[in-house]
Amino acid sequence: MFNPLKKLVLIATVLLFSNPSFADNPKVSLETSMGAITLTLFSQEAPASVENFLRYVDEGFYVGTQFHRVISGFMIQGGGFTEDMVQKKNHDPIKNESANGLANKQGTISMARTQDPDSATSQFFINLVDNNSLNQMGNRPGYSVFGEVTQGMDIVNAIGKVNTTTRARHRDVPVQPILILSTKRL
Repeated sequence: MFNPLKKLVLIATVLLFSNPSFADNPKVSLETSMGAITLTLFSQEAPASVENFLRYVDEGFYVGTQFHRVISGFMIQGGGFTEDMVQKKNHDPIKNESANGLANKQGTISMARTQDPDSATSQFFINLVDNNSLNQMGNRPGYSVFGEVTQGMDIVNAIGKVNTTTRARHRDVPVQPILILSTKRL
């Protein structure tokens, strides 16, 4: 039979991995040239966005991309351009999930998109402040929140304060590129 310690470890393991919040909220580490950011993703509330983001993480797509749009007091955006401002080829866009009840609050991560609500692909942004204007309002779609920063908000805030310029016809590009060096599921 089991000794008491082994039995306790087995029970704890079963409880830990049967907890829906543990299983349903994957974590991802983004190692940037300014430090590490850990994200917790909300797969129950934003399943398509989380699946999409994890697909890019698993493929290594984000490695070598930069935070190409940094607006102090608003957000930092990345996931689509190389250090040389070359846009990477994406997978097909996903359906907008901004009606999921999650708000664009400080520290949340959302899918970037064009004016077309269902145009999000690889690009994402992290909110530096509460950005209520980005939430769904009535019939107007917002920007889909799919996770939050759980470690490294100091890094996010530091990125949000860097000097920016215009490069390759894009505004708000950091003068010194801030690269994503690695990504992995935790």
